[in-house]
Amino acid sequence: MTPEEVGRRVVALLTPVEATASVSGGQAHARATVDVPPAAWADTLRAVRDDAELACDFFDWLSAVDELAGGFDIVVHLWSTRHRHGVLLRTRVPRATPTVTSVVDVFPGAAWHERETHEMFGIDFAGHRGLTPLLLPPEFEGHPLRKEFVLASRVAKPWPGAKEPGESEAGGGRRVVRPPGVPAPGEWGLVPAPAGPVTVGNGPRGGTPARAPRERPARPARGDQGGDEGGTA
Repeated sequence: MTPEEVGRRVVALLTPVEATASVSGGQAHARATVDVPPAAWADTLRAVRDDAELACDFFDWLSAVDELAGGFDIVVHLWSTRHRHGVLLRTRVPRATPTVTSVVDVFPGAAWHERETHEMFGIDFAGHRGLTPLLLPPEFEGHPLRKEFVLASRVAKPWPGAKEPGESEAGGGRRVVRPPGVPAPGEWGLVPAPAGPVTVGNGPRGGTPARAPRERPARPARGDQGGDEGGTA
């Protein structure tokens, strides 16, 4: 079945429940994506698993997306080992009361995923009897994957780029990152001055050496080394 056919089949199974089908991006890896109301969440997964034409018997993964004021999208990917097609099922819960029915009774493999999603987003899965911390210590407060959560490292040291490492929020340019072991500008090397020939040093403009040259003891003249080799004046 094509992604379009999978989506139409899921919507037909859920009638009269309001469901919307679309197709994700990814070209050859595109998936049918079906949005369902939270009240029909567990029943939808069960119907997609048990339907002979869909037969999505393999639970792949479950997670969430923080949509800020829109709430949280809970997304699950199922796969049919018989027909070799997949489907993305999605439901949205409000931010004030992020709760949906657990699907552990439908797919036992969802237990770990629901625990992680509960821990990272603060979403409750009604009926799950083991929503205990999975990745964070018990004393940790907050949900790190919520968009309003501020990481402690960002408070101690602001992120140097606005969009990705190396990009500045103010200037919009990309910071040059040196390979490991390469001296920073201003340490040594040959660079041209702003206007003039190549000079020694890579320090302040004008060709001034960035580091003060190491002073070496003067080598004594041959006549001052002692012994008979120097002779007399």
